[in-house]
Amino acid sequence: MANKKSEIKIQVEVDENNVPENLNWSAQDGGVNKEEAKAMLLSLWDSKQQETLRIDLWTKDMPVDEMKIFFHQTLVAMSDTFYRATEDEKMMETMKDFCDYFADKLELKKE
Repeated sequence: MANKKSEIKIQVEVDENNVPENLNWSAQDGGVNKEEAKAMLLSLWDSKQQETLRIDLWTKDMPVDEMKIFFHQTLVAMSDTFYRATEDEKMMETMKDFCDYFADKLELKKE
């Protein structure tokens, strides 16, 4: 029996200067079909070169205040993912401390 394959599609519509105007993504297995997004950060590990390959895109109408929240939430999620991948609780807590500092400096904390 063959392994199941799953596909995630990302469509980027750019202007004449190659600046993203629209981002849409689809993941049939997740029931997502051409959902709009304003920003994306994609990291892939190249084991042969031992380096991270990245695609960082955001649309020209992505508000800066939303970008700050997006980054904060991404950093928090990366802390959780780091723990699941390594079980290094001490470093996860250090990362979470930085996330709190980041949110505090950007005044993202809700009273």
